[in-house]
Amino acid sequence: MSAAPLAGVRVVTIALNLPGPVAAARLQELGADIVTVLPPSGDPVATLVPALYEELHRGQSVRTVDMKSQAGAAEMEQILAEADVFLTSHRSGALRRLGLDADAVRARHRRICQVDITGYDGDRTDVPGHDINYQAAAGLLAPGAPPRILAADLHGAERAVSAALALLWARGADGDGGHATVALADAAHALALPNRHRMTGPRSPLGGALPHYGVYPAAEGHVAVGALEPHFAAALVEGLGLDADGDVRAQLTEALSRHDAAHWQAWGEERGIPLTALASPTA
Repeated sequence: MSAAPLAGVRVVTIALNLPGPVAAARLQELGADIVTVLPPSGDPVATLVPALYEELHRGQSVRTVDMKSQAGAAEMEQILAEADVFLTSHRSGALRRLGLDADAVRARHRRICQVDITGYDGDRTDVPGHDINYQAAAGLLAPGAPPRILAADLHGAERAVSAALALLWARGADGDGGHATVALADAAHALALPNRHRMTGPRSPLGGALPHYGVYPAAEGHVAVGALEPHFAAALVEGLGLDADGDVRAQLTEALSRHDAAHWQAWGEERGIPLTALASPTA
């Protein structure tokens, strides 16, 4: 982008853990000035994964405020007086006790655009939960290990960014702010759209029915094969000298075992065929 679209916009966030800080960091990428307000106990991520916390808060103004105290509440009011966007991830009852629910904030700061990240929406906003719960309810988990990707948290963060941008656009230069609730359970439900339509089921093209779309072992590592469209599939079969009328999956398994995954990625890029070496989970 030639210019930061949110230059001059101040975001105040009291959101902890992952979705809120990710949303704040994304708004910062778009040019917003971020003020992160932490409780005296800090953000749990700072203890659990310090490097992640540092990445998400780099370049921000971080302040510690005891919002439960009279002095802290007064300090928070001063901080909010200069805010355009107020980002929270507390449950609704906690916000009300702090006097930071959307109605109370709007009465004191009419131009603030408040985005509340919750686990659930409606009358379930005070039900506790985490990413694993939202994915479980959406049908995104299989029995066994917990999810490697905190998909609901990350997609919820992007939804919070979209909500903040929409509120700022609707407010304009001189209008009143607004309020939006982003439920992480809804974010997980949205991510499950292909599942609900059986696009990724075991008998579907993206679920293993086609040999040209899947993950195969190489001599070293694994290769993700994404030759879904007919011209990609034909190029893959021709390039490897496979018999299109035979057992393509068995032939492909044997062919890819001849070289390591990095070789096959380079081979695919030279021929315009989508082959990718699997990176390690921490790459």
